[in-house]
Amino acid sequence: MQSDFAQIGPFLLAALVVFGVYRRFRRNFGRQLLRPARMTLRIVLLILIGCSLLPMALRSTQFLTAELLGAALGIGLALWGAERTRFQMHQGRLHYVPHTYTGIAVSLLFLGRLVFRFVQVYAGTQAHAAMGSGTPVMAYPTQGFVPVSMVRSPLTLGIFFVLVGYYVGYYSLVLWKSRHLKTEETAGTSIAAP
Repeated sequence: MQSDFAQIGPFLLAALVVFGVYRRFRRNFGRQLLRPARMTLRIVLLILIGCSLLPMALRSTQFLTAELLGAALGIGLALWGAERTRFQMHQGRLHYVPHTYTGIAVSLLFLGRLVFRFVQVYAGTQAHAAMGSGTPVMAYPTQGFVPVSMVRSPLTLGIFFVLVGYYVGYYSLVLWKSRHLKTEETAGTSIAAP
């Protein structure tokens, strides 16, 4: 009996997504060590991913509108969250305390849409298989279970750009604020962002 390794891919992708969401949620709570190199790397990666999805905007005005509105909403949330972020010195190192509710809202928005798309694709596969064809084929052939199909909807793409806009904006603002903190402000155990 030969194993079908193609069926393992969706489970590996799902496990990776669950791990990423867990890490994302964990970073929304409590004091976080300020790591400029990691934050800069995340900014660059998100910008590269966002730029790779920009050609989707050429499909129609719906995709362009979704990308622009998503990015604008994400940047607005980043401004809101960064304004409420506090900085602390702990054991001689600078930490930041993110605005928990803003980060959770962005993460839940993205996670909710991602789960909805997974369920939609899975239900389409199961419905077709139940009709007796023997080979599960997507109910919507253009929306197969591959990462690229996750952005074939303007709504999904817009929500992804909320995530990109938020984290690029938020990390950039946190890095900028951390570089412009006054020395006497960082001496205490807890300081507010300027």
